[in-house]
Amino acid sequence: MSAGSAGFLHHLHTAAAQLSGTDAALIPGLDGGYVLLGLRRFHPALFHAVPWSICRRQSVGNSGSGMTLDHPQPGAAPGLLDSIQVVIPVRDEEHTLAHVIAQLQGQGLRRIRVVDNGSRDRSAAIARRLGVEVLSEPTPGYGRACWQGCRTLDPATRWLLFCDGDGGDPLEALPRFLELLSDHDLLLGDRTATAAGRAALTPLQRWGNRVATGLIALGWGFRYRDLGPLRLVRRSAFEAMGMRDRGYGWTLEMQVRAIELGLRIREVPIPHRPRLAGHSKISGRWGASLRAGCVILTTLGRLRLRQWT
Repeated sequence: MSAGSAGFLHHLHTAAAQLSGTDAALIPGLDGGYVLLGLRRFHPALFHAVPWSICRRQSVGNSGSGMTLDHPQPGAAPGLLDSIQVVIPVRDEEHTLAHVIAQLQGQGLRRIRVVDNGSRDRSAAIARRLGVEVLSEPTPGYGRACWQGCRTLDPATRWLLFCDGDGGDPLEALPRFLELLSDHDLLLGDRTATAAGRAALTPLQRWGNRVATGLIALGWGFRYRDLGPLRLVRRSAFEAMGMRDRGYGWTLEMQVRAIELGLRIREVPIPHRPRLAGHSKISGRWGASLRAGCVILTTLGRLRLRQWT
């Protein structure tokens, strides 16, 4: 990590710690401009004289791949952004969560839920300091955390956006998702669409993708390219899915149910990158990866049997 990136991370963590006593913080970017952190709704009149950072992609992670923080973008309609509920399931992501939340807030998203799935670090405290809603799901399970984040939704919510808290999802690609909303029910980030994205996946992730998407094609006649975490689903479509899986079969079940319901599906190419810090709960561990492989087979088998009953 360069000295400039280290300094930017220091400013970011300092600002996050101060948000418990203030509404917003301006962080000096790597190009001399500023990044806004913490404000849940952007008010241009308050910041008309601020020189915003012009670098949409600022490297702040390892090996130069980095997380990106955007200055506030006024392009998306506030009404549309207010209809999107963001759900971020986390477990021990204190080193990356502030980056993810700042990026979402910088694009005008204010309905953000962090679901703490049994973290032993400061993930929940950091999220609260940044002004987002924090829910608790102590029982381990990716699907459990996602399901908790989808309960008691505001009536104004029309879309659900799922992303990880590890910084691996390129949230700067969200404007492309928003452009496609009107004609689709389920939008999925495709990490395999570029050579760089494929290279960022571990061999186990690539293997799991090939097996799962191949079996879905055989069983349901629809060819997916990826099973990534970044996804935007219409609320009415999500409710029709009747999601049952509470573990790592959650994403798989959602994509199969979307086929069965005849939803309008599109995979959106995204420039995937490795997680910014910490360790994957699955892809970096052989034992967990083997269990995940079993989950793929059992989830698809259960869904297939459900078709016959």
